[in-house]
Amino acid sequence: MKKLILVASALSVIAAQPVVAQPRGDEPVAVPRAIKQGIDFVYVDPQMANVAKRKQRPQNWLARLFNFDFGGGKRGAPNPMFADLARGLQQYEATWGRLPQTKIPVGAAMKRGSSGKRVQLLRTRLGLSPSGAYDEQLYQAVKNYQQVHGLGTPDGIAGRGTIASLNRGADYYEKRIAINMERAYRLPATRAFDRYAVVDSGAAEIYFFDRDRMADKMRVVVGAPETKTPMMAVILRNAKANPYWNVPPELVRSLTAKRIREQGISYLKDFHYEVLRDWSPNAPIIDPKTVNWRGIASGKVQPTIRVRQLPGPWNSMRNMKFETPNDFGIYLHDTPHPELFAKTDRHLSNGCVRLEDYRRFATWAFGYVPHAATGVEQKFDVPKPMPVYMTYLTVAPTANGVMFRADPYGFDALAMPQMMFGQQRVASAT
Repeated sequence: MKKLILVASALSVIAAQPVVAQPRGDEPVAVPRAIKQGIDFVYVDPQMANVAKRKQRPQNWLARLFNFDFGGGKRGAPNPMFADLARGLQQYEATWGRLPQTKIPVGAAMKRGSSGKRVQLLRTRLGLSPSGAYDEQLYQAVKNYQQVHGLGTPDGIAGRGTIASLNRGADYYEKRIAINMERAYRLPATRAFDRYAVVDSGAAEIYFFDRDRMADKMRVVVGAPETKTPMMAVILRNAKANPYWNVPPELVRSLTAKRIREQGISYLKDFHYEVLRDWSPNAPIIDPKTVNWRGIASGKVQPTIRVRQLPGPWNSMRNMKFETPNDFGIYLHDTPHPELFAKTDRHLSNGCVRLEDYRRFATWAFGYVPHAATGVEQKFDVPKPMPVYMTYLTVAPTANGVMFRADPYGFDALAMPQMMFGQQRVASAT
């Protein structure tokens, strides 16, 4: 009986001890390598389960489109982005898809003034008479092909990259359009929401939709190829003005502790950091001199303390952080590096989405720009929680069809075996 009392007492002591929050930090958690993210969402907010799914059975849009079946049955009508891509596929098939799919042998670059058998094959491939040299007409046809197929700055020279693209054939590019249609089809169906946002990591842009009409858009910085922004469906619930930046434990070990060892404890003050005892909500600030930085830097001591950067212009999230709770720590935020938005390639972040103009986004989401009364972090709830879909499109609809983009994440290649491409094309009804 005495032993039982002692055991019970010990259990009560354990139960009475506060549970310390697990270290995490304000950095994304890498998507496991086992997840091959070609078309599926990696995460869907539980409250969105009725309008979004993590996994769906892909459709054979190459066949269904030519029946003019836009999937308007049980799964609802397509959204505007899907419809634009569907029309783009029709236009692509009616133009580039009808050209002779002639193969061109690899060889030296061809340009104005070139002649010979390969030039004749190139002319045939682009729908021109095979007789003739590399004239102005062929030059313009090559430039047009390069522009549509995303082959860098069009120069009208048929080099190795252009020939490789031509030899892939129209079927390859039609499949890429279909892959993007599948991704777009997983976005909100028409009339599903009054308002929502779509982050397109392929274009590094965010689009604001109001009753299925694109009301605004802006540039964003998204994940680098090594730290991809995953495809997911989340809900914007709140924002924090003057946010802290909680340094992830791994960075505390690999960066912060080593900098302190090199530069001294003043490093923390110089870069506006403070140290808290642990990760609990009300953890007290402690003297950084009491921390075993040598042990943390060497990896012999696991950091349980929390290092956070104070609010201010130096902060990695600058003025505001928009929280979209998910399993991977992905959110939207302001940035102290606005110069990055001038870059053409904006795949530069650790996975989170940096906004070109956080005030514009806040005004659209809240109806105003939340402003903290003091210089400390302050939380603001969104008046009406709003869906944010994060997708990845490598094909953009245009007035004359589509334009292909680069595939920095390699998701198109991953999606090819996931898609259902029928062997037989269904003839158009027109």
